[in-house]
Amino acid sequence: MTDQLTGEPDAQQPRPHPHASAEEVDAAWNDPKLANVLYHDWEAASYDDKWSISYDQRCIDYAVSRFRAVAGDVGRPYPTALELGSGTGFFLLNLMQGGVIERGSVTDLSPGMVEAALANADRLGLDVDGRVGDAERIPYPDDSVDLVVGHAVLHHIPDVRAAMREVLRVLRPGGRFVFAGDPTRIGDFYARRLGRATWWLTTNLTRLPALRDWRRPQRELDESSRAAALEAVVDLHTFDPTELERTALAAGAVDVRASTDEFTAALFGWPVRTFEAAVPPGKLGWDWAMFAYRTWQRLSRFDERVLARVLPRELFYNVSVTGVKPDRPVRLRG
Repeated sequence: MTDQLTGEPDAQQPRPHPHASAEEVDAAWNDPKLANVLYHDWEAASYDDKWSISYDQRCIDYAVSRFRAVAGDVGRPYPTALELGSGTGFFLLNLMQGGVIERGSVTDLSPGMVEAALANADRLGLDVDGRVGDAERIPYPDDSVDLVVGHAVLHHIPDVRAAMREVLRVLRPGGRFVFAGDPTRIGDFYARRLGRATWWLTTNLTRLPALRDWRRPQRELDESSRAAALEAVVDLHTFDPTELERTALAAGAVDVRASTDEFTAALFGWPVRTFEAAVPPGKLGWDWAMFAYRTWQRLSRFDERVLARVLPRELFYNVSVTGVKPDRPVRLRG
């Protein structure tokens, strides 16, 4: 495969680790980057199903709306874009399908996720290349892309300020970054507790004889529990919107703005997603999927149109941030 930005063949990439051993998991407790590789390699094959990710109009609309909510309307597509911590490519690929981006590149610390993202891009017929890489040392040249995006990635990066400096390095002057879907401090507090309570309730209720058909095989539940244990290592940060703006400014960005979304939608969505992950795939069916999506959609609109006007932005679950690389160098802050 040829890299779109350099025109050179991609470097040989390490192969993913589909199942981490107990010894590797033990080592990862003291190494957040190893934990990120193991956890996301582990989750790569099932990640889209776990988080109800798709590449149809539902998620195209979501990705484009999240982008526009923080960055505004796009007059014309960005010619080139890089997704940092791409996972399976959710944000970049849906923005490409939504007409925001023409050509894309994906990068992730997890080889398994890069493979999954490139497979999704190939299936969708999208013009995308990819590299395994560290967000603190992005494997792309200076001034090489018009847009850098990421979804639910900043909270996995040990040194967010270093990553922001790298983002500004690879952006062309005047280029923009948009990071969406990271947890606020208060939002993470209530969302995680709702998720844990739902997992405990579902996995215990499905032990009852009448509900055994609703229980995943114990092996899958055990693997999910082992993977969940690594979340304590890979989820490194929660954010205050104002502090996130300061981090971007300190890295040298201009025109920086943070926004938040999802309050009632998160209170509904976290238990629903956890419940879906705890029961066998396909058990709930299309009617359930549409009920969950439409309810979340209505609550999101209520949050945006009503609650965002009266509640502090710190109470919402997701924080997004955007900024621009200045045309001229600026002195970094602090």
